[in-house]
Amino acid sequence: MEPQKSLPEPRQPEGCLVAAVRIPVRIVVLVLVVPVRMVWDALVVAWRFLNDTVFRPLGRALLWVGRALFVWPFVGLWRYVLVPVGRGLGWLGKVLVVVPLGWAYRYVLTPVGHALAWVGRGIGAGLTWLYARVLTPIGQACMWVLRGIGAGLAALGIGVYTVVAWLVRYLFVVPALWVYQWVLTPIGHAFLWVVRGIGLALYWITRVLFVLPALALWRWVFVPVGRVLAVIGREIWDALGHAWRVAGRISLAVGRFLGTLFRWIFVEPVRWVYRSVLTPVGHVVRDAVLRPCAEAARSVGRATRQALASARESARQARADFRRMVFGEPRKREAVARREPRGAETRTLGSSTTALTKD
Repeated sequence: MEPQKSLPEPRQPEGCLVAAVRIPVRIVVLVLVVPVRMVWDALVVAWRFLNDTVFRPLGRALLWVGRALFVWPFVGLWRYVLVPVGRGLGWLGKVLVVVPLGWAYRYVLTPVGHALAWVGRGIGAGLTWLYARVLTPIGQACMWVLRGIGAGLAALGIGVYTVVAWLVRYLFVVPALWVYQWVLTPIGHAFLWVVRGIGLALYWITRVLFVLPALALWRWVFVPVGRVLAVIGREIWDALGHAWRVAGRISLAVGRFLGTLFRWIFVEPVRWVYRSVLTPVGHVVRDAVLRPCAEAARSVGRATRQALASARESARQARADFRRMVFGEPRKREAVARREPRGAETRTLGSSTTALTKD
């Protein structure tokens, strides 16, 4: 069985005040909101354009400059200066401080500490014997004497306390209880009755003069006015939302219209001029002027390189002729017979390279 779909809540009936307020408020709000929304959309488009073309590249450039000026120098300083210096100082501290202190602790302080501990144990044993054999009996004797003195003083104190307690009871406590019971209690009851009467009178005066008028003002003035203001405020808020959405659509339509107008007035003519005029002219200039000029330049370059090569060859030949004319022909080196084994001949079917089968 399919679950039943929840029905939408029925809309509460609206009064004539809501219907009378809604349409004028929406018209006024729409007239006021449309320019604001169009200015807002224009600012958003301008901000996106500036963010994409100016602020983001500028931020990346500033970030790179910040890295180059602050981060990379500090990283290089840390990696190539402070870390090696810290390691060197750590090694020096270990060699100059830790190792000597460890040696002094192991070979000086530890034996001295053991000796002091042995002396302390001896002194402690002597003090323990003195406490157990001398001070303890003396303390026990003193405590016995003090107990006797304390017992006498306690008996004397109990007697004095009994006398003082009896005097305080019959001189202060009993009269004070009589005064509280037969004097202060009736006076307090009468004062409390008077205070209650005054409080009740003040309560009714305050209720009649302030509470009931304030309650009537709240119930019959503030609540209806608040409901009317709440209806007006809710309608203004709904009208603002509705007007903002409508203004967004109007702004979008105006933006599309302006974009289309800009496209047909500027972009399409420029594109047509580029495609129909500049491109053919550029092709003509390329085929009729630039390519022949480039070919002529390449031909001139090849001719120039050939002329320079011929000039270099002529200069080299002239220098060689001048040297032969001044210094004569250079001596030819005599061929020296070198006693080197000839290369192995090619092996064929009728020959052999071994000494036994060699012809």
